[in-house]
Amino acid sequence: MELWGRMLWALLSGPGRRGSTRGWAFSSWQPQPPLAGLSSAIELVSHWTGVFEKRGIPEARESSEYIVAHVLGAKTFQSLRPALWTQPLTSQQLQCIRELSSRRLQRMPVQYILGEWDFQGLSLRMVPPVFIPRPETEELVEWVLEEVAQRSHAVGSPGSPLILEVGCGSGAISLSLLSQLPQERLRGSSWMREDRAAPSPLWFTDSNAYHIYLARLWPRRKGCWSRVIAVDKREAAISLTHENAQRLRLQDRIWIIHLDMTSERSWTHLPWGPMDLIVSNPPYVFHQDMEQLAPEIRSYEDPAALDGGEEGMDIITHILALAPRLLKDSGSIFLEVDPRHPELVSSWLQSRPDLYLNLVAVRRDFCGRPRFLHIRRSGP
Repeated sequence: MELWGRMLWALLSGPGRRGSTRGWAFSSWQPQPPLAGLSSAIELVSHWTGVFEKRGIPEARESSEYIVAHVLGAKTFQSLRPALWTQPLTSQQLQCIRELSSRRLQRMPVQYILGEWDFQGLSLRMVPPVFIPRPETEELVEWVLEEVAQRSHAVGSPGSPLILEVGCGSGAISLSLLSQLPQERLRGSSWMREDRAAPSPLWFTDSNAYHIYLARLWPRRKGCWSRVIAVDKREAAISLTHENAQRLRLQDRIWIIHLDMTSERSWTHLPWGPMDLIVSNPPYVFHQDMEQLAPEIRSYEDPAALDGGEEGMDIITHILALAPRLLKDSGSIFLEVDPRHPELVSSWLQSRPDLYLNLVAVRRDFCGRPRFLHIRRSGP
């Protein structure tokens, strides 16, 4: 499923990385007529594959298979019981497949059509225009987990890091890290249930409210278990991360905060940290490359989650400039970037010795492109 998903995403997305919330208009598109004589899953996959190919839809067969499998209650066509391949579908199922396929004809990404997608073995809800996590980002998560394991081995005890994710989107990175990191509890109870008077929401749009809330609860749980603070400036992303945290029952270990990290005032007097790790898959598309993105990206995903400015470095440099104030000594930053960024980031850090940050490693993605950075704090 992992390799299949990677192949599908790479081909569905086309060139480039991530685009506008405006719908993509295809004046030639018309609703499809009833599918006379088609009743089985195999026949429907064959039919819609032909329709998609004729209309130039990328990965036509994979798209049709995902849609048919979804309507039949499976994640992939291959995972369906063979008996279902030739079994007649109900009229309701046929209508649902027709409607979902019509959305694909409008170049809507399969992830949005299905409303969910797997990431690191977790089933996450997907809603436009929140950024869809890419397969290569799973490798970023794996690298962070490796670092935590190495640090734990060095100190001879299980690692329970405090992690900040900047730009959480659907919550894919934060939630996949939490699902695989230690979750020791004190007295076997949830920290949220220990404070009966505490408000129950996990995310706040009022800064004073979450400052008071976190300041009151944070000291109780120090050193107890792995925790994540996830921030994003887009309300849709905050809402979706909250939904996915609840869906995966990880809500007790994550703070989800509506915050614009580019606003200097937002980070003043935060009752957090210091952090062990900062992780981010920030907007890093070069501005001039935005128009080259595939229609699936350009027409449905939030451009603010994609456009990194002239050199794709706008948010990256904000994160790096803030890091010394947020990280522990020897704390780390893990970033996903454009393949052109390792050299640019290295030069930028050399021009800012006052930050005491060093680029210690660059890792390639599964396509062989330099995609991930490990930056470490090494001073005051």
